[in-house]
Amino acid sequence: MSWLRALKETARSGLRVERRRLEPAVAARGALGLALVVGVSLAFFGPSVAAASAFGAFQAAIATFQRSYRPRPTLALASGASLAVSTFVGYLTGAHILLFLVLLAVWTFLSGLAWAAGPTVGLIASSNVAIMLVTVTLPTSVATAAGHAAMIAVGGLVQAALIVLLPVRRWGVQRDALADALAAEADYARRLRQDPIAAFDPVPLMAARSAAAVTPRQARRRPAELHGARGLAERIRPVLASLADPAVGAADEGPERDRVRELLAAAGEVLDACAHAIRHGEPVVLPPPALAALRTPDTGAILTGAPRRAATRLAALLGDVVETAEPRTETAAGARSRPTLMRLVPVATARMRAELRHESPILRHAIRVTAVATAGYLLGTALPLGHGYWAPLASVMVMRPDFSQTYGRSVARFGGTLVGVALATGVVQAGHPGTYALATLAVLCAFGMYLLMRTGYAVTQAFVGAYVVFLLGMAGEGAAQTVRDRVLLTLLGGVLAMLSYAVYPAWETPRLSGRLADWLKTSGRYAASVVGHYAHPAGAACADVREALLDAREARIAWQEGVARATHEPVRHRGLSHAAADDAEHALAQFGRVAMLLEAHLPERGAPAVPEAAALAEALRRATERGARELRERKPPHWDDLRETVAAWDEDGPDHFLLRKGAVLLLEALDELTAVLRRDS
Repeated sequence: MSWLRALKETARSGLRVERRRLEPAVAARGALGLALVVGVSLAFFGPSVAAASAFGAFQAAIATFQRSYRPRPTLALASGASLAVSTFVGYLTGAHILLFLVLLAVWTFLSGLAWAAGPTVGLIASSNVAIMLVTVTLPTSVATAAGHAAMIAVGGLVQAALIVLLPVRRWGVQRDALADALAAEADYARRLRQDPIAAFDPVPLMAARSAAAVTPRQARRRPAELHGARGLAERIRPVLASLADPAVGAADEGPERDRVRELLAAAGEVLDACAHAIRHGEPVVLPPPALAALRTPDTGAILTGAPRRAATRLAALLGDVVETAEPRTETAAGARSRPTLMRLVPVATARMRAELRHESPILRHAIRVTAVATAGYLLGTALPLGHGYWAPLASVMVMRPDFSQTYGRSVARFGGTLVGVALATGVVQAGHPGTYALATLAVLCAFGMYLLMRTGYAVTQAFVGAYVVFLLGMAGEGAAQTVRDRVLLTLLGGVLAMLSYAVYPAWETPRLSGRLADWLKTSGRYAASVVGHYAHPAGAACADVREALLDAREARIAWQEGVARATHEPVRHRGLSHAAADDAEHALAQFGRVAMLLEAHLPERGAPAVPEAAALAEALRRATERGARELRERKPPHWDDLRETVAAWDEDGPDHFLLRKGAVLLLEALDELTAVLRRDS
């Protein structure tokens, strides 16, 4: 893709405004916390302290809106406390330009590395650096700086307290994640009626798994209906695929296929009903036609063999889902453990340390943001525009570890700031509102930003720009700075951010072959684990199969995210073109789907073993590991030894229809992958 087209696409994505479900109650709660902090600070400490404390409450509320399954009060407290420390240390060095530049460089470098711990941590760290650039200009002495830092921390404490005292949809994000997973299963069941080999996106199940991890304190209060349904949804997915696929299930046409379509439709309705009940905390209301379809005795007379076993298992699993989804008062036991905030520190530190290698995109991002922030601060200070921190503030807020988000957010930041700053500055200069009027306008802007946060970055930045103007006006800062000055400094910050990626990029395109290799290796381990259990039956709940499946999913998500990031990069492909990436993804998805079909019929403990399956499992593991190495070396993989094993099965293997058919389908998917890579080489 050319640079011109890449800029056009990223600018369009940055300026896009989407229709999203709004949460006015949550937005109002965040604005209320901000209003309380600003009002009390104004009454007792004056405008300067009020402005500083407002930034703390403002940032703490933003942290609670992030896509995180941690307790929201914890996020607010962490954001307020970290911003207070940043502000105080920044003020201590602010009088010495060289010392402050060193601190700014260290702070921005650490904030860049913080993205290794996750997007929520990265965003909080980046926001702390950006807001620190503003708040360090407000105090006039060390004592007042300490007071400002304390009030910033109080702002986070107030937001955390309001979340506890005024809860809105308790466990709402966890309920939504689990309900989305069940709804995705329902949609999958309906799509299988028309396309028996339809693909399934595992992202909702991965999100539900992440949401299921809770801290010890959360585990004591979690509603019971949020525990157990996810595991059942995981087990339903391969059963649905096995029931629908004509390769191992019912015939393409005829009474069996009609019966399968009825069962899939009924399963979709039951799963939708359970998703609705969990999302809203209500009793499950099942549609009578769906119950009749699942309970009819005709199933045993129409379906035979593998389809009949799949239908029986599906009915049992759906019954378990319905029972689990009913609201109950007792809390669940045996929850997945999420480390507390203090225990997360060494984990995050280890992840940041692991990124200290030259090829790491996180390290490159940290270096870029450090260079841009310090250069922006120097340029902003040198230019005769006043309040030069607008330039590095804009840079730090828009820069992300990947190209598309950095460029898209730079354009959105400039456009939104242009609108917000122009309107707010016009109001200040034309109306000359008083201190309390400016505080009220700032709170209203914050409410608008909280309300529309998920609709688009440009919209958000319009409210943020106006919010900063009103707060600084309340504190008596920046009154002489014009719209032109603020917009020019914001433009400077955005241009520096964009130039930094062009000069020192971390392109995703060259890494696609490695991500595909990771997916191939983990998928091969998953398929080998499934096949191996036919040689050593251990029941449907196999820990090694589950672990291998999760590894394969993570590798697949990493691949898909990499492809999405590479789509708009202005670089020629090295190793995989966009067309080849799509075809390779289809081939590996087919490989995983066949393994999933075999997983749906894992033999129960004590069932007759198929000793020859052990050889097939080992051949799968060796072939995919070698194929992954060849992919990293930019060579088309070959499967000669696996082909010999499958051929031997066809001639002298045991009379096991599923394994015979599955082995052939697995090899066909791998052959398709090789053909795709050879066409692209």
